Amino acid sequence: MVRTKVRVRFAPSPTGYLHVGGARTAIYNWLFARQHGGKFILRIEDTDISRNVEGAIDTILSSLRWLGLEWDEGPQVGGDYGPYFQSQRTYLYAETARKLLSADRAYRCFCAPKKLEERRQQALREGRPPGYDGRCGDLTQNQIHKLLSREKPFALRFRATSFGDLSFRDLIHGEIAFKKEAVNDFIIVRSDGTPTYNFTVVVDDALMQITHVIRGDDHLSNTPKQIPIYKALGYPRPEFAHIPLILGKDGSRLSKRHGATAVEAFREEGFLPQAMVNYLALLGWSYDDRTTLFSVSELIDKFSLEKVSKNPAIFDLDKLEWMNGVYIREKSDQELAELLLPYIRDIALVDGGGEGREEGEEHLGSATGNETLSDTQTKNILAPRVPEAEIKRTLLKIIPLVRERIKKLSEVQQMADFFFTEDYPLEKDAMQKFLKAREARKILQATLEKLRLAQTFSSEEIEELLRQLPDELGLKAKQIFQTIRAAVTGKTVSPPLFQSLAILGKEKSLNRIAKVLSILEEGAEGP
Repeated sequence: MVRTKVRVRFAPSPTGYLHVGGARTAIYNWLFARQHGGKFILRIEDTDISRNVEGAIDTILSSLRWLGLEWDEGPQVGGDYGPYFQSQRTYLYAETARKLLSADRAYRCFCAPKKLEERRQQALREGRPPGYDGRCGDLTQNQIHKLLSREKPFALRFRATSFGDLSFRDLIHGEIAFKKEAVNDFIIVRSDGTPTYNFTVVVDDALMQITHVIRGDDHLSNTPKQIPIYKALGYPRPEFAHIPLILGKDGSRLSKRHGATAVEAFREEGFLPQAMVNYLALLGWSYDDRTTLFSVSELIDKFSLEKVSKNPAIFDLDKLEWMNGVYIREKSDQELAELLLPYIRDIALVDGGGEGREEGEEHLGSATGNETLSDTQTKNILAPRVPEAEIKRTLLKIIPLVRERIKKLSEVQQMADFFFTEDYPLEKDAMQKFLKAREARKILQATLEKLRLAQTFSSEEIEELLRQLPDELGLKAKQIFQTIRAAVTGKTVSPPLFQSLAILGKEKSLNRIAKVLSILEEGAEGP
C-alpha cells in the first residue's frame, strides 16, 4: 500500500451538531491538505445507531459547507475509497476481524458483562489494575468449540498485550511512550456483532490511505490501541498529530454551559464564516505574536502543525465578536444588505405577534387613544406585508448608521427594528427615564412644531431645526434628544437620531411623535 500524496480526514459522528472543537479539527485538516496539495476526506462514523440523531448529518454537512470546508471525497461527493459512511462498511470490518482471528491476533471472549464488572471491582479493592485479565485468550480449541456449541455469546478481543511497550512521534507533542500495562486486550467486535471505534477507525484510515491523522488531544489515549492493530494487519501507520483541547474561560472543557458551542448556533446569531474560520484557526495555532486577521488563502499559506501549541486553548467570545465586527465592516453595502435581510425579514413581513417580547415591554403599535402608556397591552395585530425590495432599500440607507455598531448580524434586529415596523417595543428605561418625565409632553409638542417646518427633511435640516430647542425650552440637549429618540425608536440607544428621522421620513416621524404625545396627554387627563 504505497502512499504518495497527503490524505487527511475529518470523521464526525452524527450524534448532534458540529461543535466548534470539531470544526477547529476540520479546519486544521483542511488547511493541511490544501497547503500540501492533498485530499481532505469526510467520513461519517455512524455505527453507534442508538446515539445517532435524526437530521444531524445534514446539519454537519451544512455547517462544514458554510465554513467553506469543501471535501474532496465523502458524502454527496463520492470517491475511490468509499463508502464514506461507517454503517455501509460493516462487511469490511467483518472481513478484517476474521483475518485477525485466523492469525491469532484476536480471540473470542465469552465473559459476561456482569462477571467482567465484578472482576473489575474486585481488582480495584485489591489494588490491582482493573483491566481485563486475558483469561479467554488462553482457552483451548476444545473449550472454544464447547462454548460455541452451547451458543454462548462472545465478543472479539484484540491481543494488544502481546506488543509490549509502545512509542511513537507525535507531530505536535514529540516522542510519546506508553508502557505495555497501559493497554489491555480490548474488544474490537461486541457480542452483538457491532465493531468498536478503535477497530473501525484503523480499518477505515488504512483502506482510505490516510497519511496524517490530525485530531484532538482527547484521542491521544486511543493511539496505543490503534498502532498495534496497524502492525497486526500489516498496514502502514499514518503520522499522528494531536491538537490541544478548547477550554472555557473557567478552565473546563468547552460545553453548553459556557454558551453556544454549535457552529449552527453561531451562524444563526450572525457570525460570518470568514470570522469563524479565522478565529478557530487561532485556537491553538499562531503565525507570530502580532497577526490576528488572516484570509483563507493566507491561512493555507502560513498554517503549520509545527506552530500548533501543546497547551489547551481558551475560547474567548469577546475576541470572536470583535473579529466578526471587523469582517462585517469589510463588507460592501450591497453584501451587508443581503446578509442582514434574513434578520429583518420577519420583523418587516409578519409583525405584531407577542413572541419574543421582554416582560414589561410595551409596543407603540399596540396603543390606542383610550389607553395610557402604563397600561398598554401587547395585541396580536399583523402588520402589512412589505415588499422585499423596499426592505433592501431601507437596509441600504441604515447600513452606514449601524455598520460600526454591530458585532453580529443579529444585532441589527434590536438596533434597527423600528425602521421596519410600527409595532416596535417601548423599552422600560425609555419610558421611565424620558417618556414619563414631566417635560416629555412639552418636548414632543415643540418637536412636532419644528419638524412640520422642514422642507427637505434631510438629516442636516432636521439637526438645524432641533438644535434650536434647548435654548427655546430651557432644557439640556441630551434630555430633549433622548425623549425624541424614545418616542420615535422606543430605545435609549439607537443609530444617530437625525439620520434615523430622515430615513423614517417626515410623515412617519410626525405620526409616531403625535401618537406618543396623544397617549401621554390621555394618561395625564385620565382619572
